[in-house]
Amino acid sequence: MARAMKVAIVDDEADMRQSISQWLALSGFETETYSSAEEALKKIGADYPGVVVSDIKMPGMDGMAFLKRLMSLDSGLPVIMITGHGDVPMAVEAMRVGAFDFLEKPFNPDRMTELTKKATQNRRMTLDSRALRRELSDGSMLMKKLIGTSAEMERLREDILDLGQADGHVLIDGETGTGKTLVAHALHAVGPRASKKFVSISCAAWSEDQLAAKLFGPMEDGAVPLVEETRGGTLCLEDIESLSHGLQSRLLTLINDQSSPPETRVIAIVNEHAPDKTLEDILRPDLFYRLGALTILCPPLRARGEDILTLFTRLSEQFAEEYGCDAPQVAAQEAAQLLQAPWPGNVRQLVNIAERAVLQNRRGSGSIASLLMADNEAAGPALTTEGKPLKDYVEAFERMLIDNTMRRHKGSIVAVMDELCLPRRTLNEKMAKYSLSRSDYT
Repeated sequence: MARAMKVAIVDDEADMRQSISQWLALSGFETETYSSAEEALKKIGADYPGVVVSDIKMPGMDGMAFLKRLMSLDSGLPVIMITGHGDVPMAVEAMRVGAFDFLEKPFNPDRMTELTKKATQNRRMTLDSRALRRELSDGSMLMKKLIGTSAEMERLREDILDLGQADGHVLIDGETGTGKTLVAHALHAVGPRASKKFVSISCAAWSEDQLAAKLFGPMEDGAVPLVEETRGGTLCLEDIESLSHGLQSRLLTLINDQSSPPETRVIAIVNEHAPDKTLEDILRPDLFYRLGALTILCPPLRARGEDILTLFTRLSEQFAEEYGCDAPQVAAQEAAQLLQAPWPGNVRQLVNIAERAVLQNRRGSGSIASLLMADNEAAGPALTTEGKPLKDYVEAFERMLIDNTMRRHKGSIVAVMDELCLPRRTLNEKMAKYSLSRSDYT
């Protein structure tokens, strides 16, 4: 579900505060009122989850001084100013200082609603962008996104932690949809360059001349080329296989000219290459050996076993919260089908399946099996999966069932015992077997 946005209404006139609050509340906004700027500043600060509607003329700290204080706290906070008749020059000055917009008394309530809606949309995008930036610079948070207890994922996380500290250039390979870009961000975030610049560019998205200018300069607008912008940080080259031989040569020269540790760390991501070609066939041998000394291979989803069920559960819960409905319950047969599916699109495909399963469940129709069948038919000839013993499927389903039930009951052992009809000792043994801890759910 989308984050609830607040509207802080600041006005010294009680009737005006109440009138605006009632109208916006009827329009679906969550409001809070303050009789003075001083009172509001005790509650409103950086990353305030909403917007501000303030009168300009108030005793004590007036609206302009209030606006300047708010802008110094958070320049991205939308502030709608209310002005009296004839105060348009003051309103124009408020816009220059940083106000989102202004309304002149007497104002149309519908116009107030329209402006507030735009302001909250703007605020939501700003806060989402900030959260994403913080997330991409937080190594521990990024590592938590690499969900899974399979040996493949354990090895991937260990590789990231090891190579993140190594500070050399890295080549990331793997099928489409396996999370290579996330791994690149994590490599940067867990290493000594975490506080420095990380810039990613797709080599397939630009012509050779455009890419050469962006990477090495000169830029027509005078902007700093990426090799300079990322000095001390990390330059991530996605779709490295699309880099022309000429640009491969220039990249190799850049790498060879750098000292150790390199001024700019290069992380190269391979996204597409024919099954019968190796990375050495795609890149110049000398560039391959410079980049490929440290290599990470992102595992395909079909090789990750019960991680598939864990991921599906987490994703469907997230989408269910976003759409305001219940997540679908996975039956034993559906769990087996999820585990057996070839997943040519890997995690990206699983995300799509989980979202569509939630939407189907909200409508009360369809099945996970039908979604898998339609997806695999659309994908054409699929990669095959190795058969697994029945015991593996049973254990994967059992783990998912206990995990889901613990999550639903927020770690209440008694409630889980009752729902699954398990004695406490048996539940404890199974939780230990599947590395499930009650503390993860409370």
